[in-house]
Amino acid sequence: MHRKHVRYAQRYVRGFCDIAPVVQTRRATMNRSKAEMWTKGGSAALDPYAEMREEMVETQLRRRGVKDIAVLKAMATVPRHEFVPAVFKDLAYRDEPLAIGEGQTISQPYIVAAMTEALCLTGNERVLDVGTGCGYQAAVLAELAGEVHSIELRPSLAKAASERLHALGFTRVHVHCGDGTLGLQEFAPFDAILVAAAAPRVPQALLEQMSEGARLIAPLGTPEQQRLILIRKHGSEYATEQREACRFVPLLGEYGWRDQERL
Repeated sequence: MHRKHVRYAQRYVRGFCDIAPVVQTRRATMNRSKAEMWTKGGSAALDPYAEMREEMVETQLRRRGVKDIAVLKAMATVPRHEFVPAVFKDLAYRDEPLAIGEGQTISQPYIVAAMTEALCLTGNERVLDVGTGCGYQAAVLAELAGEVHSIELRPSLAKAASERLHALGFTRVHVHCGDGTLGLQEFAPFDAILVAAAAPRVPQALLEQMSEGARLIAPLGTPEQQRLILIRKHGSEYATEQREACRFVPLLGEYGWRDQERL
């Protein structure tokens, strides 16, 4: 796929490992404000999904090893049901991925939380989210970082995610339509990069757009089975660490899967 075929007009939406108390207080205040918006005036009793979110955090995340309090709060705050098709709203908090159209999915809650936790965000980072999809992962990242740039190859998904994030008040997220395997050089370097689609290898462009000390998490492997790989940049060196087994839709683009490799 040639670059000129995947360069689209960009659209923007103005969008812990260890957290200092003042940052925790600020984040908690933000979470409460958003939670009040989701619950129609602050009454949890009016939000039919509040208990589902709480149960999701406890049974799918905390009990399975997600420990970062800020990540757990973000997962308890972002209304996952607003990011899935209406027919799937009652299934939004189940421990499974769901279809969002165009052959794409929203990842299961645990994978979203595990990948987010691996980035060790502290509140001021510039993050690149590759594979916007419905925008849910970008929304979770926006609860924890200073600025999120999310890029999606499919124009219809990028447009829908942009409008959804804007309507829900995620002002730190900027949605771009283009080839995620090329990254976003004009906004680099990034302090953290999350790739939400499976690749045979990490595109070199993404490695080159990491800042010093940055972390990158991506599912690498075959089209049928992958494993989350965490990469840390130190100078000219890149340290890698294997994480959970997983299965994602293929990463497409100039440096993603080629048709023959997917057969």
